[in-house]
Amino acid sequence: MTRAPQPEARGLDITDPDSPETRPEGTGPDAGQLLALYEEMAVIRRTEKAAHDLFMTGLVKGTTHLAAGHEAVAVGASAALRDDDYVFATYRGHHHALARGATPEECLAELMSRATGLCGAKGGSMHLTKASRNMLGSYAIVGAHLPMAVGAAWSARLRGTEQIAVAFFGDGATNIGAFHEALNLAAVWKLPVLFVCENNLYMEYTAIADVTAVANPAADRAPAYGIPGEIVDGNDVVAVREAVARLADRARAGEGPSLLEAQTYRHFGHSRADPAAYRPAEEVERWLKHDPLDVARGRLADLGVPAETVDAADERAAAVVQAAVEAAKNAPAPDPREALTDVWADGGAQWRT
Repeated sequence: MTRAPQPEARGLDITDPDSPETRPEGTGPDAGQLLALYEEMAVIRRTEKAAHDLFMTGLVKGTTHLAAGHEAVAVGASAALRDDDYVFATYRGHHHALARGATPEECLAELMSRATGLCGAKGGSMHLTKASRNMLGSYAIVGAHLPMAVGAAWSARLRGTEQIAVAFFGDGATNIGAFHEALNLAAVWKLPVLFVCENNLYMEYTAIADVTAVANPAADRAPAYGIPGEIVDGNDVVAVREAVARLADRARAGEGPSLLEAQTYRHFGHSRADPAAYRPAEEVERWLKHDPLDVARGRLADLGVPAETVDAADERAAAVVQAAVEAAKNAPAPDPREALTDVWADGGAQWRT
């Protein structure tokens, strides 16, 4: 078996922060906008760290899949979308729920099975949902949500709303039948849907390169369905925002679906206490030097933002997440009498009898 390719072999030179790949052309956000994006990523990073720490102390039940290292994908994409656009995520979806308006307290309370959780303690880590913001769920079945995003895009087309649907998925999903079915139908019907692959090089514990015939598992397959396939630095929030904005405009204009492969890297293992020892040390070191927060800090410095200003954003993020942790710890357990609510459309199973 071949070892997973190094980032530069996949068309992304993460060793040079000023390379064209990591500093794309474009007007980009101003200093204030970029600082806001940075602070949002800092909140997500600290929320993920809190989830890890709470799990390790036994306060989070079940499994967790952390997205620390993926923040720029969620924040950059969300910044380019309309509030009424539809978003679908995987079981590694905390960052997408937060980017679409869920609070750290709601998310952590859900992970801790508290009544104040985002789903009332009925979803847990793998099913965070913020329907009021059209974040229509995180899905534990690999690839299952891709056809659902196609359906949401079809709904938007029928209603003439100019909404788009965005499906975020991992590199492993590109070898799942639902991925190919969704791309095919979206292309046939020319639907307003954007497929965003968060390629972190590993599908659970196996390098995607070891089991995939093409170098870029998502982008290289898009042409087979007659749709554009692009690659972006998934650790650069500005690059992600610009790419998603352009492809979203294309979808709204009736030009059909697109696929964006965001190359990124997870800082934790696949799930729970996985030490990720299967990853080469030099690979981990290289990617950690291309941390999304550090990339954004570099951009802020280029815009003349003082380091003290960025440090203050970090401090605000820390305060928000610490308060969320305490609130979630002190929140009540769910009422057993509500166990069957939100299960059936009318709130209970009584209609069946």
